[in-house]
Parts: sequence; C-alpha cells; structure tokens
Amino acid sequence: LMLVVIYLIQSGLLVYLISDKYDLERQIGFQQKRITELESKLQVFKAIEDFQIGFTEDEVGELTNVIYSESRKYDYDPMFILAVILTESSFKRGQESHVGARGLMQVRPFVGEDVAPRAGVDWEGSETLFQPEKNVRLGMHYLFEQILKFGDVKKALVAYNLGEARLRSILRTEKEMPSKYLNKVMENYKMLKETYKV
Repeated sequence: LMLVVIYLIQSGLLVYLISDKYDLERQIGFQQKRITELESKLQVFKAIEDFQIGFTEDEVGELTNVIYSESRKYDYDPMFILAVILTESSFKRGQESHVGARGLMQVRPFVGEDVAPRAGVDWEGSETLFQPEKNVRLGMHYLFEQILKFGDVKKALVAYNLGEARLRSILRTEKEMPSKYLNKVMENYKMLKETYKV
C-alpha cells in the first residue's frame, strides 16, 4: 500500500512538473513573440520619424500603430507600406497632387469614398484623406483590393498608381507595363529593409 501511495505521489508530481514546464515554455514563446513584435514596431517608428515632414511625435506613434496593425491585417511587410508612402508623398503632411490625390498614400477622393465602407473608415468628405490614419487605412485597403483583382503585387502597385481601368487597358493592348513607379517603390523598399533591419 505504501508503494502504491509513493507511486501515485510521484506520478502526480511528474504530471505537475511536465504541465508546469509546458506553461513556462508557452509563456517564454509568447514573450519572445511580443519582443519580436515590439522590435519590428520600433523599426517602423524610427523609419517614420526619420522621413516624416510635419508630424508631431504623438502622430508618429499613432501612424506607427496603424501601419503596423493594418500590415498584420493584410499580411504586408510594414516596410513595404512605408516604401509606398515614401514614393507617394515623401511622408509629407497634407500632400495633394495635381490630379487631386491626397494625404500620405495619395488617395483620390472618389477612390476613398468608394473604399471607405469596405475598409471600415467613416467617410466625412474629401477632407477625410488629410487625416493620416484614415488615409493609410484607405490606401492599404485599396492596394489589397488591387492585389486580389490582379493576383500580382507588381500589377497591383501599377494599378494603385495609374488606376485599375488604365492598367487593364494597357494589358489588353499587350503593351509593356509601365515600370517607373514600381521600380521607385522597390528601391525605397530595399533601402528601408537595409536601413531598418529587425
């Protein structure tokens, strides 16, 4: 009887130790994942801080959060989105192009209004595009839609820049796809990846 009691105690202790070990490993895994996320977020923050023109430190923090969280939502590398923003607006606050594209990701008002309900953004007229966080959310969602439509990131980027209808027209005529914008985004992406390694 005594041996059975000792065996049961040892078995219980062994189960407890194994369970405790797995809990500890799970906690360590969670903490390591969290550290990696924070390091990645810090690199995004540094990149924005280095390139932005006209934003406060609080706004840089807010932009970091929205770019990082939206990148995870759409499975983008945050540095890729920063490369698009850098190409589109040079990270300058309040940018507006000669064709009326606005904000960090240079979204045109008719595109923003169309995309807003699907992106979960409250559309308050074209001035919405001068709100950095909303502009980024709209631009990232629109780019995601182009990727889904064309099944190709390069074509999606060209469609983002030229417009979907114009790119389809180019592809129909079997002309060579314009590459200037695409090359600029990829150059910026490469530069950001090399400069802000995680």
